[in-house]
Amino acid sequence: QVHLVESGGGSVQAGDSLRISCVVPGVTFTRYAVAWFRQAPGSEREFVAAFKWRTYYADSVKGRFTISRDNAKNTAYLQMDSLKPEDTAVYFCAVSETVILSEIRSQRAYAYWGQGTQVTVSS
Repeated sequence: QVHLVESGGGSVQAGDSLRISCVVPGVTFTRYAVAWFRQAPGSEREFVAAFKWRTYYADSVKGRFTISRDNAKNTAYLQMDSLKPEDTAVYFCAVSETVILSEIRSQRAYAYWGQGTQVTVSS
């Protein structure tokens, strides 16, 4: 069983920055594609960013968010800059060993999920 632990969420003002982390202990992290999704109240869960051999972003966050990974620490990060109130959501980390690139933005591509971390951006 693969466990993911997210951290780093919080409440910030519009325009601020925040970095959230996802630790995946006990696996060969280099084998895994990693992604971040988010879910706002009353909305569907949506893709934010992914990292397999390169990075992928939703249009809504491109240029403001950066996904990265430290394979030596089994950790993925999402650096969020120029935050907006519409970025308010629970952010979920997800990983999978077998991700088809055509589905890298799809929830169904990911086998393991974290519990989520709340990010709140006030205006």
